[in-house]
Amino acid sequence: MAGPLDGIKILELTSVVLGPWACQILADMGAEVIKVEPPRGDSNRTLGAYRNPGMAALYLTCNRNKRDIVLDLKQPAARDALLAIAEDVDVVIHNNRPQVMTKLGLTYKDFKSVNERIIYCGTYGYGKDGPYGAKGALDDSIQAVGGVAVLNEMVLGEPRYLPTVIGDKTTAMAVAYAVNAALFHRERSGEGQEIEVPMFEHMVYFVMAEHLWGMTFEPPIGTPGYKRLMSYHRKPYKTVDGYIAILPYMDSHWEVFCRKSGREELLDDPRFTTLADRVKNIDDTYQETAKTMATKTTGEWIEIFGDTSVPTIVMNTLESLKDDPHLNDVDFWQEVEHPTEGKIRMTRFPVNFSATPADVRRHAPRLGEHSVEILREAGVGEDEIDALLQSRGTIQPD
Repeated sequence: MAGPLDGIKILELTSVVLGPWACQILADMGAEVIKVEPPRGDSNRTLGAYRNPGMAALYLTCNRNKRDIVLDLKQPAARDALLAIAEDVDVVIHNNRPQVMTKLGLTYKDFKSVNERIIYCGTYGYGKDGPYGAKGALDDSIQAVGGVAVLNEMVLGEPRYLPTVIGDKTTAMAVAYAVNAALFHRERSGEGQEIEVPMFEHMVYFVMAEHLWGMTFEPPIGTPGYKRLMSYHRKPYKTVDGYIAILPYMDSHWEVFCRKSGREELLDDPRFTTLADRVKNIDDTYQETAKTMATKTTGEWIEIFGDTSVPTIVMNTLESLKDDPHLNDVDFWQEVEHPTEGKIRMTRFPVNFSATPADVRRHAPRLGEHSVEILREAGVGEDEIDALLQSRGTIQPD
């Protein structure tokens, strides 16, 4: 069965993680994605383990279900070829600063001139109308300016970046929902539009959902920062033989926790009577929980709380995720045979559609793997294709 976006064609002019992962999300849901790369290729082709040059791990994990064309967009003939391809696409997604797209002559106005119904999505560091609008940005920049790094300072005593590209990936998901919303609008109205998905604004939107806290009110009636999350003691708990995650959060959870762990005396402690009391005294709450967890093995606690309503689960490592029984039972990990890279492991799309399931239809392409076939489909003549190959305005691998 085809995915929910079957029949939608997307032109991707992106690199690194944000844009490629956003377009992979859309591709997994059935969209046809044409990835446009410069002759040097996406920088992610060189990052991580690899069997063959240009096909490194980070590229493979962000670029399945796509076809690939090389176009040197600084060459007028390559730009013209891109606009010829755009005549028959639904969406263009790029992650260049707006000033770059203006210089290349690839603004929304340029694409709309060849395709009135096109949806044009730009995703980059900062909204173009603000004072940061011309700045470049990568995930570290956005974690710093967007409030992520300071959360670690508030907890650990120094600002630190999270060891995941959270700015890139949360913004990528925003691109996916924004494009789908624009497609829904076009379905009803026939109207295309320009979308801007800036990383900074989206990161602040993400962080401050819970951390606006006392600043929700004007004038403020407290400081920002969700107190429960700002405790140094909020972390997996050490057991006799490992670590465990347990959160007796609601009042009903707390009662079950205290009774089944043999800590009934905590039920009479005024610091912990209600959820509000436990959050007010969150360091004490976490420390008492930690003291309790240290008395048994992880397996023993899982057996005690596994059938209760108290959220309880083991702590996985990056390596143990591969063997997690739940992930294996739901076929989350998939091994596929790549035509040039051999057997590779990948995640399946995590959303389940009963009628239009997402799937893996294409391997992550080699640089320029589909250049000539895409140009031919767009009606570019053989002479023009030969000229582009000669000038390296496009590349077709052997």
